[in-house]
Amino acid sequence: MVGGRRDVRGAGRAGRIGTAATAAALVALLGGAAAGCVTDGGQRSAAATGGAADAVRTSPVADLLAKLPARVEGAKVVVGRADAPHTAQVLVDPKCGYCAKFEGAGGETLLKRAADGAVKVEYLLASFLDRDGASGSVKAVNALRASVDAGKFAEYHAAVFASQPRGRFTDELLLRIADRVPGLRGEAFDKAVAGKTYEGWAGEAEWAFEATGAQGTPLVLVDGRPVGAKDRSMFDAKAFGAALEGAGIG
Repeated sequence: MVGGRRDVRGAGRAGRIGTAATAAALVALLGGAAAGCVTDGGQRSAAATGGAADAVRTSPVADLLAKLPARVEGAKVVVGRADAPHTAQVLVDPKCGYCAKFEGAGGETLLKRAADGAVKVEYLLASFLDRDGASGSVKAVNALRASVDAGKFAEYHAAVFASQPRGRFTDELLLRIADRVPGLRGEAFDKAVAGKTYEGWAGEAEWAFEATGAQGTPLVLVDGRPVGAKDRSMFDAKAFGAALEGAGIG
């Protein structure tokens, strides 16, 4: 569901994301006590809401993220080397407070492993919190997709979550965040943000998220197995690093 509407163009691709076994695992996991934003619009406990309203921040490892390649594969954005020995799928909604908490801890740890070539990261960018545009998640996903074209996805993705507003994402805020990512702002990117060039793709991404069977975000699967949600290690960089090692990613 995107802003209360379904984009039928995503239906075919969505059916190709994830297996039935993976979907069952996700349903079981998110049906438990894991903290996160759930698809009924609620959250499992008091969620982080980000920092001060409309504050713009970047990642402390922005220089590292700037070197990470990213590409679009269907309804996903894939970061890291194509021949990496492991695959991590990350399910997040840009307006989910828990997703912002994850991205600033476990997400950063995961991208460091991607920079080392140990894993590639497949981002499935959901927007289920965007009820009639109330959260601006669709706007954010549209801008994130546009950043891939500019070769700036990993750095901008981290900045978007670090700058998560208390209110909704707006075009103005997304462009201000882009100002902090060297080389991102330009005619093509600005036009894509203002003109919602990738709103249809955001619909495909949401369909793909729904097709996994997941009931909320954030969620990380390493080689198809959920990691770091039930024990909440995904919200602590050191603990999530240990969890990744346990999943075979050194």
